[in-house]
Amino acid sequence: MRLVFAGTPITAVPSLDALVDDGHEIVAVLTRDDAKVGRSRALTPSPVAARAHELGLHVIKSNRMTPEVTAELTALGAELGVIVAYGALIDAATLTAPSLGWVNLHFSLLPDLRGAAPAQRAVMRGDTTTGMTIFQLTAGLDEGPVFAVQRSPIAEDETAGELLERLAGEGAEFLAETVRAIGSGTLSAEPQTGEATFAPKLGKHDSAIDWAAPLDVVDAHIRGVTPEPGAVAQVDGQPLRILRVARPGGKTDAPALSPGQLCAVGREVFVGTGTSPLQLLSVQPAGKKPMPARDWLRGRRDAATLVLA
Repeated sequence: MRLVFAGTPITAVPSLDALVDDGHEIVAVLTRDDAKVGRSRALTPSPVAARAHELGLHVIKSNRMTPEVTAELTALGAELGVIVAYGALIDAATLTAPSLGWVNLHFSLLPDLRGAAPAQRAVMRGDTTTGMTIFQLTAGLDEGPVFAVQRSPIAEDETAGELLERLAGEGAEFLAETVRAIGSGTLSAEPQTGEATFAPKLGKHDSAIDWAAPLDVVDAHIRGVTPEPGAVAQVDGQPLRILRVARPGGKTDAPALSPGQLCAVGREVFVGTGTSPLQLLSVQPAGKKPMPARDWLRGRRDAATLVLA
């Protein structure tokens, strides 16, 4: 089929590759404008834009659907638009640009977790199962009828970043199969059923850790905001990025600790929560590189009395 592909982050790249490998004609790739990245703040193309250029595809960059973008998309004569994490709304005028409309690969089991951060919110919520939904895009937020659903487990120690990377790979073939079926006319969409929940975009306020919450809640929250916006504790008014934690499991040497209190036992570091302690594996102090938590704590003179806020 003649397709328009819309996507921006690295998680959308496997889907673009899969559609190209499947023999579809990608008449254009729609992605967000170049953004300032890194300490140099140099304007950098999105991962999707970079990959599309490598593939020799026509790229349209825009953070919103202007009349000019809509007119260009309409003139391409695409049969179907395919979206994977584009990061902007497709307005009503653009919805009809491809003759068959747009389909969206969404990383949740709709109508659960509609919105910008479904994988992150699933991990933060402590879910053990999530999945992907391919649905027909409509004017409402992730409300369109569903073509296909695929479930996927969430591992106990999986971060949101790891989950997204895995779903991106699994979703690429899932999307290719579904687009193939839509093109052949063998697949129809069914209305969503069940209670809708929402997954708003994460912000810096989500970085804060409530050490007084139960261990399961603290663990899920840290994994859900990793790598972005990141889990951040406060030490003497300075941020300490919490990169990796683990549940002690059957360990019998985990000490009893108050929320945020730290303790080293041999080569292991524990931090207190509202219930039982959590093992602290790696951290990143302000202005320094990531390091094992034991090395960071060993280097502090106040290690015996230190409490994370």
